[in-house]
Amino acid sequence: MPSLNDVVRRRTDLTEDELDWLHGLVADWQLMADLSFADLVLWVPDREGAGFWAAAQMRPTTGPTAYVEDLVGAFLAEGRRPLVDAAYAKGAIKREGDPEWWDDVPVRVEAIPVRRGARFIAVIARHTNLVSVRTPSRLELAYLECAGELARLIVDGRFPHARRTDMGRRGAPRVGDGLIRLDADGVVRYASPNAMSAYRRLGLSADLVGQHFGRATADLAPREGAVDEPLEIQVAGRQHVRTEIEGNGTVVTIRTIPLDPGGHYSGALVLCRDVTEVRRRERELLTKDATIREIHHRVKNNLQTVAALLRLQARRIRVPEGRFALEEAVRRVGAIAVVHETLAQTVDDTVDFDGVADRLLAMVAEVASTDQQVRGYRTGSFGVLSANVATPLAMALTEILQNAVEHGLGSRPGTVHLEASRQAGRLRIVIDDDGTGLPDDFDPEVSGNLGLQIVRTLIIGELGGTIDVGRRASGGTRVVLDLPMPH
Repeated sequence: MPSLNDVVRRRTDLTEDELDWLHGLVADWQLMADLSFADLVLWVPDREGAGFWAAAQMRPTTGPTAYVEDLVGAFLAEGRRPLVDAAYAKGAIKREGDPEWWDDVPVRVEAIPVRRGARFIAVIARHTNLVSVRTPSRLELAYLECAGELARLIVDGRFPHARRTDMGRRGAPRVGDGLIRLDADGVVRYASPNAMSAYRRLGLSADLVGQHFGRATADLAPREGAVDEPLEIQVAGRQHVRTEIEGNGTVVTIRTIPLDPGGHYSGALVLCRDVTEVRRRERELLTKDATIREIHHRVKNNLQTVAALLRLQARRIRVPEGRFALEEAVRRVGAIAVVHETLAQTVDDTVDFDGVADRLLAMVAEVASTDQQVRGYRTGSFGVLSANVATPLAMALTEILQNAVEHGLGSRPGTVHLEASRQAGRLRIVIDDDGTGLPDDFDPEVSGNLGLQIVRTLIIGELGGTIDVGRRASGGTRVVLDLPMPH
C-alpha cells in the first residue's frame, strides 16, 4: 500500500508545506474518527484535475467500520462522488440527505474540505456506519458535537494546530480515555464517565460539571516552585497544551484543544487519561536501566583493577615467559573491560561494536615493539551486537590481532586490516596482515597456541560460527570469521 508521501508526490501538485500539513492532520485524525464514530478517507486532488486520489484512511475505535477494504492509492474519477467534488470546489462541508447502501449496510457520507493557508488542498470523506443506529446517549451527543466543531476548524485551516501536541508519545490521551467539554468561560459543560473517574482518583469529591476546569485542576494538582505559567491558566482551554498533572498518588495526562471556528472562541475540548501505571512502569524501567549501567560500570572498573594488578605482577617477574603470559592476560581482561565500558553507556543490553573494534585495533600499537611501525585500520561496519555476542567476539578479535602483530609481522613494520560486513543474517569478519605469512607446516586445527585455542572455543563453541586461517595471495595471513546474526 502506498504511503501519504507516495500518493501526494506522484499524483498531485501539492507543495512540501501542504504535505507537511496533511501529515499533521493524519497524525491527529484518530480523534476526529472516534468523535464521529466514522471512517475517514483523505482524498487529494489529481495533478491533471481528473479526480482525487485516496492518500490516507482511518477507522474509528468507538464504532463499527464502514470500509473493510483499504482504499489508499485508489482513484476517484471526477463526477463519481459529487459530494467530494462539491466540497473541494466550494470550500464547504457537504452532506448527503439520504444514506448510501454498501453491501446491505446504510452509510451516511459527509465531505469536509481541508484548508491550508489561502487554498483547499484535500477533502476528508466521513463515512458513518448506520447499521446499529439507536437513540444517541448524552456521551454520544457530546462526541458528535465536538466532531462537528473539529470539522469546522479543519475547513478554517485551524486544525491541526501549528503547535503540534505530540500525540504519538506513549500515554497520549484518546477520546475513549476521557473527554471534557468546556464553554467559553472555561467551565465544564460535560465530562465523560472515564474523565470523571480520572479526576476522582486525583482527589475530586464534587461533580466536575459546573466547575471552572483550570481552577479545579490546579487545586487538585498544585505545582511547586517557579513555573512559566500557572496550571490554572495553562489548562484553561485557550491554548493547545499537552501536560501531565500529579496528585493523590495519581498521574493524569491532559490535552486541551481550543474550539474557535471562524476565529470566535466557543470553548475547548479536553482529553485526559490516567497514566499512573504507565509512568510507574517507566520509572521502574529507568531505575533498572540505571542499575544495569552502574553494574557494567563497576565490572569495568574491577576488570581494570585486575589488569593493573596483573601488570604490576608482570613487572616483578624475571622469567620472560611468565612476564609475557601475564601481559597477554592483561590484554584479554582489557578487551572484556572495553565491552563493559560500552554497555555502561547504553540503555539496553546491546553494543555498537564499531567503537569496540576501533579500541581493540588501538591495542595493536601497544603490542608492537618500540621500533616497529604498525598501522591498524577498519573498513565496513559490525553494527549493533548483543552483549552475549560482543564479549566473546571482543576476546577473539584481541587474540587474532595480537597474533597478527606478534607472529604475522614479527619485528617488521606492517599493516593490520580489519573488515566487517553483515548480510543475510550473517556477520563476516576478515583480519589481514602483510607479514611473513604462515609456516609451511602450520595447521590451525592442531596448533597448540593458546590464543588460537581461545579463538576456536569462542567462535565455534560459544558463537556457533566458523574460522578459516590461511595465506594471502599477496603475502601475509588472512583470518576469516563467519558468525550467525539472529534478527
